Amino acid sequence: MKDFFAAVKDRRTYYGISKASPVSDDRIKEIVHFAVKHVPSAFNSQSGRAVLLLGKSSDEFWSMVKESLRKIVPADKFAPTEEKINGFGSGYGTVLFFEDSRPVKNLQEQFPSYAAHFPVWSDHSSGMLQYIVWAGLESEGFGASLQHYAPVVEDDVRKKWDIPAEWSLIAQMPFGVPVAGPGEKEFLPLEDRVWIRE
Repeated sequence: MKDFFAAVKDRRTYYGISKASPVSDDRIKEIVHFAVKHVPSAFNSQSGRAVLLLGKSSDEFWSMVKESLRKIVPADKFAPTEEKINGFGSGYGTVLFFEDSRPVKNLQEQFPSYAAHFPVWSDHSSGMLQYIVWAGLESEGFGASLQHYAPVVEDDVRKKWDIPAEWSLIAQMPFGVPVAGPGEKEFLPLEDRVWIRE
């Protein structure tokens, strides 16, 4: 297992993943449980939710995405889309990230002067949750990527896995043992991005 900063540095977008796993399913569950439990949230609202799909369930999800896209992508242009979705479906599992609107609405009612900010802060917390899971998977030898197919598949996901109506699908993270490296990453100069005043 990598230390925190090594996992942050090595966490990259991996599109080439396999159905192999370097750790037990219980360890994957621990990573997701840890992230959901400890992620920061505004006013400790704890609005983040996750559904971990392993094996057949992950395969079913990506088949669902593919068939949903098939309905809206022209047939003569569908091949690249199908190839991309098949790549996500070639992984070991997928984490679905949701935000529960109930804690957010409760806070809006309790603190009306901040009402417009709570959905934004909810998004911030969701991003941190996604990152913690991503770095956690990286630390155990997985490659992953973050995808956003909620608009085309959310209703089907809700029906398939009995997801509460108050949960909004935010992002999807397919993961597996990498079979191809990530692309090169360029960095902007840090002096343009971090200012220090003493």
